[in-house]
Amino acid sequence: MKKIAILGSTGSIGTQTLDVIRAHSDELEVVALAAGSNKERLKEQIREFHPELVSLSDEKKAQELKEELAGEAVEVVCGMDGLIEVAGIDSADVVVTAVVGMMGILPTMEAIRKGKDIALANKETLVTAGHLIIPMARESILPVDSEHSAIFQCLQGEPKKALDKILLTASGGPFRGKSAEFLETVTLEDALNHPNWSMGPKITIDSSTMVNKGLEVMEAKWLFGVDYSQIEVVIQPQSIIHSMVQYIDGAVIAQLGTPDMRVPIEYALFYPERRSLPGDRLDFSKLSQITFEKPDYKVFRGLSLAIEAGKTGGTMPTVFNAANERAVAKFLKGEIKYTDIVRS
Repeated sequence: MKKIAILGSTGSIGTQTLDVIRAHSDELEVVALAAGSNKERLKEQIREFHPELVSLSDEKKAQELKEELAGEAVEVVCGMDGLIEVAGIDSADVVVTAVVGMMGILPTMEAIRKGKDIALANKETLVTAGHLIIPMARESILPVDSEHSAIFQCLQGEPKKALDKILLTASGGPFRGKSAEFLETVTLEDALNHPNWSMGPKITIDSSTMVNKGLEVMEAKWLFGVDYSQIEVVIQPQSIIHSMVQYIDGAVIAQLGTPDMRVPIEYALFYPERRSLPGDRLDFSKLSQITFEKPDYKVFRGLSLAIEAGKTGGTMPTVFNAANERAVAKFLKGEIKYTDIVRS
């Protein structure tokens, strides 16, 4: 039985991870959960999965949860200390890091120090602290982002010296093909309406600005030990090809599938083995086309700025990421316009 701790259990990746665990309850067991402020959903998860340790970021809500669960065999902790405690719990074999933002750095480092495998869905950890994380744990990090999981799968069995470049795909988000003038009219509802993927609000906004893809370029640089010149962003609107790898002989290997985050999650949890997973399958007899485009770096300046920050190095990726987190939070609260996210 493989034992799992989840950081961000009530978010999109966290709940889909629990879907996978539910489907493989004979092989996977939840031992710890950490959430932000969604006390009621966490309580439901506790009663279904019976973890030994849980954490909420909000101290008041954590105290309420502790009182509501009095007499049950679960320890309730809170704040960053609680998040770190969940990440380092002795009984876990794999820690799924699905919290959003730089708050994932310290818990990830704690899990690495405790010898856990890391199913990484928190790209900001590598964007801002890749120089610290990768020397600690390159072999124990299993990517959960669909694109990085695809690259990881395409690299299996091949020597690193054979790699020419990574072709990192992007759907283009809801505003693919739109003009800079159109972006001035975008509402919060428009930006949260991703055409292919189901994600949390922050990542969905980052996808719409294509900042997310720029962060993924930085993440790929650290995960796969390549130079920025070896990473090319390609728009693949149907989200069928999740990413590709080109080798020095010109061969290109791609990973294809339906846009279902449970697939990379399950691959990370069971690596190097695969397990059956219910869900839709590609039907190539009905697939009319797979198309490709170049990104519009002028309209989607967030992508070009992110890559520029990555190439600049030093503290610039951290500065860029922090500025984006702040700007997206303000947009989600209605305090700034959509186009102010990149301007801010």
